[in-house]
Amino acid sequence: MEAISRFFVTKDITIRQAIERLDQTAKKLLVVVEDKKLIGVITDGDIRRWILKNGDIKRSVSLIMNTSPVFLNREEKDKCIELMKAHSIEAIPLINDSREVVDILFWNEVYDNQFKYYNTNDIPVMIMAGGKGTRLHPYTKIIPKPLIPIGDTPIVERIINRFLEFGFNDFYLIMNYKKDMIKAYFNGEQPYQLNFLEEDSPLGTAGSLSVFENNIQSTFFVSNCDILIDINYSQLLNYHKKHHYKMTVVTALKNYEIPYGVFTLNEKGAISTLREKPQYELLVNTGMYVLEAELLSYIPKESYFDMTDLINQCLVNSEPIGAYPIRESAWLDMGEFKAMQNMVERLKL
Repeated sequence: MEAISRFFVTKDITIRQAIERLDQTAKKLLVVVEDKKLIGVITDGDIRRWILKNGDIKRSVSLIMNTSPVFLNREEKDKCIELMKAHSIEAIPLINDSREVVDILFWNEVYDNQFKYYNTNDIPVMIMAGGKGTRLHPYTKIIPKPLIPIGDTPIVERIINRFLEFGFNDFYLIMNYKKDMIKAYFNGEQPYQLNFLEEDSPLGTAGSLSVFENNIQSTFFVSNCDILIDINYSQLLNYHKKHHYKMTVVTALKNYEIPYGVFTLNEKGAISTLREKPQYELLVNTGMYVLEAELLSYIPKESYFDMTDLINQCLVNSEPIGAYPIRESAWLDMGEFKAMQNMVERLKL
């Protein structure tokens, strides 16, 4: 009982506190209890839907919790896989006859693989591996950023391995800086399809995608080569398809605290309010995207063009673009020394 109590919360905590608790447990489910009895659950998806409604995360979790959760009596434990598949969920609480939660079953622990929300076999993954990584000098003066090891594995290989967990099998490395070193690292047969695209000159974070305009007819992923995103990629794909977006941007809910008292003024220039060290939550771009192939026509040929340029072009043309908010802890960024050290620490390498 002590082991699962870390997943227990009451309905009085704030959504921000629930996010912090999810970070601590490194799981995607919290169980809302009253006298140890099950009254609801909170998942990543519940928090995501609240954020997409611009909800205030200082409010109570009672506003977002599922008060009719799927659960099993502990004697019915053997039905968990069937029930998870039927309801497309990754965790189920077990209760006793008094409705007290006695255990929680997680799909990846019971079934020893990742839950699939959508078929990913024919979805290409473009990894933008051509940048110079100037923020990581002097390391990147010697080796390209994609090959910088996180523990004993280069970051680009960790990105590929994460996609492999969800059934992706078709990868493209888009290279420029020290491209021969990247190709040499992957020399030999791989247990997946790996293709190399070499830029003659830097084309930004989207410019080189124009070469695929006549070759890709389907949905595809794009990822920067210095990030790791700890989410279910098949669920992200399912979300993108369900909402009929032309592009879905993976965004992280990042908390910023102003380390000072902040004043607001009235119309006469006198102080009207003071907020001491206010906190703000902002949705920031993580560097991972899901796109439909028709957007490739917006990218100019052989010209420098960033993904932000493509997003702006989509907005001008009223293309539907979605955001997929994730917790900040699910986004690991290697762009700078401090972030790289944080990535190593978070992965406990």
